[in-house]
Amino acid sequence: MKRLFVAAVTTLGARASLPAAAQFQKPEDAIKYRQSAFTVMGNHVSRIGAMAAEKAPFDAKAAAESAHIVVTLSKLPFTAFGAGTDKGLPNRAKPEIWSQSAKFTAAADAMAVEVAKLEAAAKGGSLDAIKTAMGGVGKSCKSCHDDFRAEKYSAN
Repeated sequence: MKRLFVAAVTTLGARASLPAAAQFQKPEDAIKYRQSAFTVMGNHVSRIGAMAAEKAPFDAKAAAESAHIVVTLSKLPFTAFGAGTDKGLPNRAKPEIWSQSAKFTAAADAMAVEVAKLEAAAKGGSLDAIKTAMGGVGKSCKSCHDDFRAEKYSAN
């Protein structure tokens, strides 16, 4: 039994250490994956944003659920920016993602911090706290979009 456990842990460890790009068969798969994650994440941020802007009724439970989804999804798309994923399907990724990878990673990390603050605020149930946290989320998203997302889709 001990050998089976060690073998299982070793296998899982080896799989976890594979390059992120290995999880995608083709660049197109990575592009679809990251676009899907960003789309769903954006939808949930928009739901909370509508409440914060008082364009939708405030529902503390729905805000907390959406914030949790945003935090979960915020960890997903960045593994799908591997080499070669700038082409294959139309996308809005600027070349700076790959040429300024440290800055891109820092922007992703900043967004993760801000969405964690949003989740904490939403769990607290205070609309005022959510409004404040949404400001940070909006700034981090805009900063990354300004630097790393093209206005139009590529012709790929």
